[in-house]
Amino acid sequence: MKTAIITGSLGLVGSEAVHFIATAGFRILGVDNDMRRHFFGDEASTEWNRKILEEKYPSYNHFPWDIRSEEDMNRLFAENNSDIKLIIHAAGQPSHNWAEGAPSTDFTINANGTMNLLEMTRKYCPDAVFIYLSTNKVYGDRPNLLPLIEKESRWELEETHPFFRKGIDESMSLDDSTHSLFGVSKTAADLLVQEYGRTFKIKTACFRGGCVTGPLHSGAESHGFLSYLMICIMQKRTYSILGYKGKQVRDNIHSRDLVKALYAFYQKPNIGRVYNIGGGRFSNCSILEAITLSEKITGNKLKCNYKEKNRLGDHSWWVSDSSKFQREYPEWKYEVGTQQILEEIHENLRRNL
Repeated sequence: MKTAIITGSLGLVGSEAVHFIATAGFRILGVDNDMRRHFFGDEASTEWNRKILEEKYPSYNHFPWDIRSEEDMNRLFAENNSDIKLIIHAAGQPSHNWAEGAPSTDFTINANGTMNLLEMTRKYCPDAVFIYLSTNKVYGDRPNLLPLIEKESRWELEETHPFFRKGIDESMSLDDSTHSLFGVSKTAADLLVQEYGRTFKIKTACFRGGCVTGPLHSGAESHGFLSYLMICIMQKRTYSILGYKGKQVRDNIHSRDLVKALYAFYQKPNIGRVYNIGGGRFSNCSILEAITLSEKITGNKLKCNYKEKNRLGDHSWWVSDSSKFQREYPEWKYEVGTQQILEEIHENLRRNL
């Protein structure tokens, strides 16, 4: 039976991928050891998702293993070898702040873990499609060099700039910028995925995500912007805005829209591809704008404080240009915008908080 390995299978993108791939006739091997609890505390644990997936999909098989373990990954791949047709690698350490406190652990998870999976793919299932969930943080803080104009509720790019109409494309350099330690580990993994594709002719793709989000997100202060913001408003917690006057812009892509893009690549794969993927001009907002939308949805007023210092390597303006992917996969379309994303997050939290 055709088999898919999904790492980070209890997380936002991983579990969304399970929901989608399970209906496409795959046996799914989900790898997730709930490191999110270790990163961000009990509140951020994704273990609740395991019961849901196991009960809903008989084809889902869970492995609470560590992607850094050569022994465990060797066993997983060796026992399934040529049945493996797809690897979606969505596991990782996702936080700038956490990486600063444990840089070695961050690097071994994001870079070494990815290397381990690539090597297992090369050894046991070289014809499989390998998809990596990368990040726009591979560009470091280079986007902050763009000519921005301060508006009432956001920073915006000058209209004469080539990136204004569609956003930032893959031509942006990765060099001469501050990446943050998290950004470095993700960049190392991103480059490994590309080079394994080119060197060993493996069908690989890096999807450099903007703000990937949705109701399956277990938001925490250090990761999960819209989800955590909604938690704070609904539970009357204090939310901290970090720098840029709260006018920093994020493009927001629903995890369901992203997973549909990943599956489109699986159906028509190529070697060593790289795509910027985010909400683009279709779905983006500043923090201030997200607060306004969330307050309207909930009817609550947010308690917040402002800290002048932004996170290291953070972007003041990011809008992804996903047109390269759209040219190659014209059947893929955006479906869910920021307003609907927030409404879905709110409804899910309302049922479960």
